[in-house]
Amino acid sequence: MTTRTFKSTHATVSMKGGGYYSQRTRGAKDVIDNAVGMLEDAVSALPAREGEHSIQIADYGAADGGTSKHAIYRTISALKDRYPHHQITVTYSDLPGNDYSTLFRNVTGVNDDDGNNYLKDFDNVFVYACGTGFHSQLMPDQTLDIGFSATAMHYISEKPCQIPNHVHMVGASGDALDAFSLQARDDWNRILLSRSAELKPGGRLVFMNFGIDEDGCYLGNTGGINMFNTFSEIWCGLHEEGLITGDELADATFSQFYRTLEEFCAPLVEPSSGVYQSGLRLVSAHTGVVKCPYRAAYEAAGEAMSAQEFAVSYIPTLRSWSETVFATALDTARPEDERATLVDLFYQRYEDRVAADPIGHAMDYVHCYLAIEKIP
Repeated sequence: MTTRTFKSTHATVSMKGGGYYSQRTRGAKDVIDNAVGMLEDAVSALPAREGEHSIQIADYGAADGGTSKHAIYRTISALKDRYPHHQITVTYSDLPGNDYSTLFRNVTGVNDDDGNNYLKDFDNVFVYACGTGFHSQLMPDQTLDIGFSATAMHYISEKPCQIPNHVHMVGASGDALDAFSLQARDDWNRILLSRSAELKPGGRLVFMNFGIDEDGCYLGNTGGINMFNTFSEIWCGLHEEGLITGDELADATFSQFYRTLEEFCAPLVEPSSGVYQSGLRLVSAHTGVVKCPYRAAYEAAGEAMSAQEFAVSYIPTLRSWSETVFATALDTARPEDERATLVDLFYQRYEDRVAADPIGHAMDYVHCYLAIEKIP
């Protein structure tokens, strides 16, 4: 195992800012929109709250807020039907370096009012942001009614090691895989215990997170070209050409872990676990695959879209969430423009691969969907 000091995990997990993330991640929005019914079910299951004046909801790992706008709108609409006289607060949480300016522009409709502006359509709704990661408690005890998180909690709090000869835990084995597994297990327990402390009795959590399904599929690996293997091959190629150093090669290790449904559910169903004893109970759990919208558009277009056009449309969605990993792996002693050129070259080579042979390239979304309640 390497003993080098790793770059801050927070520095490598931020989404590309300036609105780029939500504009280039249609698939992530599709995942959330498909789970709106789970949020509406959570509203229906809440207690009467007759002696209270406010309902609190939170979006953990919100990025720029664009992908969840429709889901949050529908949740608030359902809450207003159920609790017409209650005030509602929405807290968006993410890391300190998140693009909160774009988040508030999206929420208020300054960027583009697409009809999902709950601040304009409903009275007594208040919005806040929290610049603290979801691995710790973010709100006072028993103040939260509904907690929501999508495509976020696969990020681990600390990178326990670098992964030899690959960029992601899906390509790890031996000691490296064991270290990531242990970190992910501890983090998941911390996440759940933090949410349990925040939840009011009868409160609900709705989570949809990247994972590995019963067929062994995961993001970008659903039967075609393996996306993470492609990342690794191209990054290794830059090293073989002498364009990046050995340290820069190793530093491009994603701070992520894809759990199985069993790993997600384990602390929620085992009576001896601290999570179970805190009062959290599993309501439902299932896996699901949402097809890559860029691949679907390419196939639907037929001869009207070339392989090059597909590649140009497809690569930005990969870049929106992965770029910081490769950008921060580069030595800061390099001039900034040199680092930017290397990152551009990396994604250009991925684009060239797709354009040369688009067969099998797709970033299908594989999620584990969880509904959780805190018993009174």
